[in-house]
Amino acid sequence: MLSFAAATRQLATARRCYATEAPAKKSSNLPLVLMGAGVAGLGGYYYLNSTGTSVSTQTQSPLDPENFKDFKLKKIVPYNHNTSKFIFELPNNEASLLPVASCLIVKSSDPEALKDAKGKPIIRPYTPISPPDLKGELTLLIKRYDSGNASKHIHSLKEGDTLSVKGPIPKFPYKMNEFEEVALIGGGSGITPLYQIVTHALSNASNRTKFTLLFSNVTEADILLKSELEALKAKYPSKFDVVYVLDKPPAEWNGPSGFISKDVLQKFVAPPTLKEKVKVFVCGPPGQVISLAGKKAGMQQGELGGILKELGYTEDQVYKF
Repeated sequence: MLSFAAATRQLATARRCYATEAPAKKSSNLPLVLMGAGVAGLGGYYYLNSTGTSVSTQTQSPLDPENFKDFKLKKIVPYNHNTSKFIFELPNNEASLLPVASCLIVKSSDPEALKDAKGKPIIRPYTPISPPDLKGELTLLIKRYDSGNASKHIHSLKEGDTLSVKGPIPKFPYKMNEFEEVALIGGGSGITPLYQIVTHALSNASNRTKFTLLFSNVTEADILLKSELEALKAKYPSKFDVVYVLDKPPAEWNGPSGFISKDVLQKFVAPPTLKEKVKVFVCGPPGQVISLAGKKAGMQQGELGGILKELGYTEDQVYKF
């Protein structure tokens, strides 16, 4: 099993690091339910079909939490001006079986192609947007940053090339219906772990949790997964709502603008008086996370701060990816 210490070492140099230490306990993965101990091997999964019957499926994930493995890039789907979906082929039409919530770490398949100033491989974390039970494919949604060596390398790949992948790296062990209200606060490409949680939960017929997503971006063109989010809102109107916040809104914009403020949080997020019934997940650029929830302490959560603390939320109610 990949220890959290090992995971921490692998991610220590990442600029955009969303994974944090979490207890090594089994997470609720319906429609996938983990049968067995821990993450090692990711074996013994089952799913519930439409009649609620437990049906056996593959016993081993093609991913490896201890070693990097190369996966072939099957397809590139441009999303907007600086972001694309990179769809990787999983062997033997297998599913990834990723626990929710967890991420992967990636590096170049060519050891000479992606190094830092000290000659060490550049490793970065990414959260897949494809469901863990999807057979044959694993999809990463990656924004290209001019200063991001890893994102530039991935955007330079062509169909048929490979990327070296290791994982899963456990994050928050989501349990179905653990909370009555969940607020998802994201900025830019920080949407991916929030999307992983909400799609996982809403796809389960037993879900009773209400999710509200506050999603901030610079312009309307920068909103990632908008069509997917709107589809979720239409399909689950009583369980999911999304509020877009833009730094530079168009003239006809009716939603909130600027930074996610105290007023916006009070208007859309369930109050801290709900105690253990409410959870707030935050994922975005470091400045946004600090403003909303305080600075993380390396790979640890760090002391709660920012606007959420001012509003009375406690450390147990907030999780920073």
